[in-house]
This record gives sequence, C-alpha cells and structure tokens, in this order.
Amino acid sequence: MRIAIADIADPGVRDLAAYHQREMHRASPPGTDFALDVSGLEKAGITIIGAWEEQSLIAIGALKRLPDGQAELKSMRTHPDHLGKGAASAILEALIAMAAQEGFDRLSLETGTAEAFQPAIKLYTKRGFEPGDDFAQYVNGPHNQCYHLDLIA
Repeated sequence: MRIAIADIADPGVRDLAAYHQREMHRASPPGTDFALDVSGLEKAGITIIGAWEEQSLIAIGALKRLPDGQAELKSMRTHPDHLGKGAASAILEALIAMAAQEGFDRLSLETGTAEAFQPAIKLYTKRGFEPGDDFAQYVNGPHNQCYHLDLIA
C-alpha cells in the first residue's frame, strides 16, 4: 500500500469523494451532514491523502486548515471493496503527522452518531481522539459529535 498526497483532479479521487458525500447524505438526517463535495475539497488550505494498492486508489482523507489555527479531518473514506486492509488507519496516521509537523496543537473532527458512523468512531478513539466541545461551525447534538486529538501530548 502506498500513502501519498492525492490530487482532487484525479478522477479516482473525485469519484471516491463523491461516493463519500453520497454515503454521508444517506446516513445523516437532513441538515446534519457536513461532508465536503468535490468543489469543497478543491479549496485552498485542504490537502488530500490517498492510499493506493498497485494503481488503484482504495481510500482518501483530508486535512483542512481552519482560520483559527486549528486543523480538521475531512472526507475519510475507504472504498467498500477494500475495507479491513488498514488503509483508513494509514491515512489517519499520515494526516496526524502532517498536522503535527505543521505545528497544530489539536486535530478535530465532526462525525455522526448513527450506527453507520461507529466504525469510524472506533478508528478515531482507538488512535486517541476524545469526544469534546463544539468547534468551527459544528454543534454537538443528537446527530452530530465532535472529537479532538491533542497533538502536544
């Protein structure tokens, strides 16, 4: 498996990002889904990391730099044909390392509370993310929750 920066212009990256957004819309009540579409992933301050097996893109994740000096995880998605291969963990480690190298003190994410989100929550909490306060435009509630990882510790 190869982990590297991915280009949103790559059709495979675009397809997996679009799939991620469709799945987040499907799993979330209206108004509670904050998945970035392809145009959102093209914006300045966002870096996408991909995982490839041979020439096939099997997973993506992104680091979004926020205006207040925080960093956020976005668009974590493994292609369903490649679950269980460790791609999500490898991308998460690469994104955590990138955030730490850039000097961020804390890495945050927002996710859902439904059953569909439990595998991702398990991945994040296993790596040390803890439930916490609201950040950016997100508000904790019955369908949304925020997690944070202290990068200084």
